[in-house]
Amino acid sequence: MDKLAAHFWDGCAAGELRYQRCNACAALQSYPRALCLRCGAADPEWRAGQGRGTVYALTRVERAPSDEFRARAPYVIVLVDLDEGYRMMAHGAPGLSIGERVQVRFFEHGGRHLPRFGEY
Repeated sequence: MDKLAAHFWDGCAAGELRYQRCNACAALQSYPRALCLRCGAADPEWRAGQGRGTVYALTRVERAPSDEFRARAPYVIVLVDLDEGYRMMAHGAPGLSIGERVQVRFFEHGGRHLPRFGEY
């Protein structure tokens, strides 16, 4: 596992939704990176968020992209605007709607804990 991604996945296993904040420009990013996407500064710091936000968009996946997820299909993927100020993609509970307030929870799949957003 990638060293940067390991910090995110360790957080998921501990029940924490982790994100990065740039010390130079204060930009936030959900996908683990060595550099800030906005200003290019090195080593953004890790923070743990509350895991609450609003559904920005969603889609229902009918045909899984891999054998690993085939048994789960159909399933929901959401884009969530987190209260901390960043957007991320994750699994979503069935029946969610755009604009709905959600809270992250985690489920185990393939030896890893994945974030899934659902109603409060």
